[in-house]
Amino acid sequence: MKKVLVTGAAGFIGFHLSNRLLKEGFKVIGIDNLNDYYDVNLKYSRLGLLKGHENFTFEKASLEDKEAVDLVFSKYKPEIVVNLAAQAGVRYSLENPQAYIESNIVGFTNILEGSRHHKVGHLIYASSSSVYGANTSLPFSVHDNVDHPISLYAATKKLMN
Repeated sequence: MKKVLVTGAAGFIGFHLSNRLLKEGFKVIGIDNLNDYYDVNLKYSRLGLLKGHENFTFEKASLEDKEAVDLVFSKYKPEIVVNLAAQAGVRYSLENPQAYIESNIVGFTNILEGSRHHKVGHLIYASSSSVYGANTSLPFSVHDNVDHPISLYAATKKLMN
């Protein structure tokens, strides 16, 4: 049974991905810091549904905590990592820029290093449509120029691409 580490497991996308992976027979290790950017009760509700699966394990930790991330990699030895965790919200990046640097850059770097040191076979990273900035050509394409982000959030997501 393949082991998949899903970061941001209590978020909307992380929850649905974890649920799908569990239904398809994967062992899922979810990690989330459960921050209060939006209703924490919603996150706990999602986790409650996931914890009903015998192949789901949850670790409450922030990705910017290198020791915690290293411990998760050492303890569970995931074969696949899906990094969905990030400090979300374009407007909030103007109020609390440090949260974006810590979560979206430092946190993702810790995931990259954990994946490298523990020889993870596959790493999937979710970026954001915000990296396209003021681009008006639709639909967006991975070939579009994204060198002019219009928010700190977009810049942190582009930096890690």
